Amino acid sequence: MKQSLTPEIATFLRVVELGSFAAVAEETGFTASGVSRVVSRLEDRLRVKLLQRSTRSLVLTPEGEAFLGYARDMLALAEAAEAEVSSTLGRPRGELRINSGTAFANHKLSPLLPRLLERYPEIALDVSVSDQRIDPIAAQNDVTIRVGPLNDSDLIAVRIGTVRRVIAASPDYLAKHGKPETAQELTQHNCLLLRGFSRQAVWPMYQDARRIDLAVSGSVRSDSAESLLRMAIAGAGIIRLGDFLGADALADGRLVSLLEGHHDPDPQPITALVAPGRQKIPRVRAFIDFLRAEL
Repeated sequence: MKQSLTPEIATFLRVVELGSFAAVAEETGFTASGVSRVVSRLEDRLRVKLLQRSTRSLVLTPEGEAFLGYARDMLALAEAAEAEVSSTLGRPRGELRINSGTAFANHKLSPLLPRLLERYPEIALDVSVSDQRIDPIAAQNDVTIRVGPLNDSDLIAVRIGTVRRVIAASPDYLAKHGKPETAQELTQHNCLLLRGFSRQAVWPMYQDARRIDLAVSGSVRSDSAESLLRMAIAGAGIIRLGDFLGADALADGRLVSLLEGHHDPDPQPITALVAPGRQKIPRVRAFIDFLRAEL
């Protein structure tokens, strides 16, 4: 019987992710030459070169590029099968890799995670937080959380909640610049905008019983929704933000909700994205079920 390829595939994927044999060696405790030999064994089994080695870098060969997607699928399926069988003997366990945007991570996810760990003490968390869209498969995430509309992909999408938008400003800003009473008055105000998302600069409003897309502008753009929230609280301008992001500031009066009768809150899904094959891993399934129940 042939020996399983799974350890070699796992090593190959980690080398691609970290970019060097030395980095994988430092992580695993092996030598760099030992890690290189593991990849060489995989290449010998496949009878192709997967990596072009040089003194400065490692580059995937065309065959390596072709094999990469299959390797990720094979490893995910192997892990799912192992976890499915072992789950009958115990609780969900192992490292759970999560990616989320800053706003959701800070205001929704982080407060929930202690309860998840209390319920599943054998799960360890690796949480990456970024407002830049990443490739969940390339990053080897178990679960990637998205707020808003999704692009077409092969990922499995599970709806875990809904976000609605709110327009708000601080009492200090309104005292200095006045409170807008109609949609068109927003064009005379400094609006804080999220960079990298073109639809965020067009706010859906109601005017004379018609829904319009109102183009707004301002002196501040940022790729961080959290930074925009802090600037709005400090009086820099008017912000349109997800209800979960502004909930605390609205509740304690640091922000004031505006134009409620003139604004379309535009409900959008909060979605957990999972690579095919990983949805059956017990820790992934437990995490998604936990989020759906909590949100």
